[in-house]
Amino acid sequence: MLPTRLRRGPLTRRGVRIGLGAVIPVLLLVAWQVATSAGWVRPYQLPAPSSVWTAAADLAERGLLAQYVAISTQRVLVGFAVGAALGLILGSLVGLSRVAAALLEPVLGAVRAVPSLAWVPLLVLWMKIGEESKITLIAIGAFFPVYTTVVAALRHVDPLLVEAGRAYGLRGTRLLTAVQLPAAVPGVVAGLRLAMAQSWLFLVAAELIASSMGLGFLLIDSGNNGRVDRMLLAIVLLAVLGKITDGLIGLGERLLGRRWG
Repeated sequence: MLPTRLRRGPLTRRGVRIGLGAVIPVLLLVAWQVATSAGWVRPYQLPAPSSVWTAAADLAERGLLAQYVAISTQRVLVGFAVGAALGLILGSLVGLSRVAAALLEPVLGAVRAVPSLAWVPLLVLWMKIGEESKITLIAIGAFFPVYTTVVAALRHVDPLLVEAGRAYGLRGTRLLTAVQLPAAVPGVVAGLRLAMAQSWLFLVAAELIASSMGLGFLLIDSGNNGRVDRMLLAIVLLAVLGKITDGLIGLGERLLGRRWG
């Protein structure tokens, strides 16, 4: 009987967390429906949830909704992968090497302060209006959270742990992958989560670059045409997709914890 309870424990706790996490969204949805039904807010300012659902169904019937979601997700994932990989590499260099830190930190610190929209005209000039410019902008957004957190995490790894690795003959890349990065996993994962959130934020800016598809395009185009229902649909989809990708990173964190626990 005791083993059964132990097995059910984590599932029960997970169900409770999911239930509690759904409370606020459900309350907001109810408040939204009540406000629109009672006429407290005018429809052109805040359409009813049913209007947003109708807009989603209309786009889905025309085959546009799935395309918008797919192209935006693809852009975010590719840009995130490129930016996070570069952030991990350069963050490791700066976090472990004083020479690399002296060379790179001043420049990267200055570039980090540049607003995202400032890159748009330059990327259009260099890469035209294709996918490369959009993915590059998203990669810029993903790079800095990973870079910053990796540098900080590696600099705070316990020196005794590093010395123990060296005592076992680990040097260079082997020491980094076997000792230092596993010890820095919590900080690295936090950086990856921030980077993924930044990637979705930069998506909207990226799809300003003469885009004709994607959720950012849907948001901007709907604003220009006064389609508030589609604007809200785009916002809800961005929120849901952002939460899903964040959850996938959290799953990866748990798997890494089991691997290096």
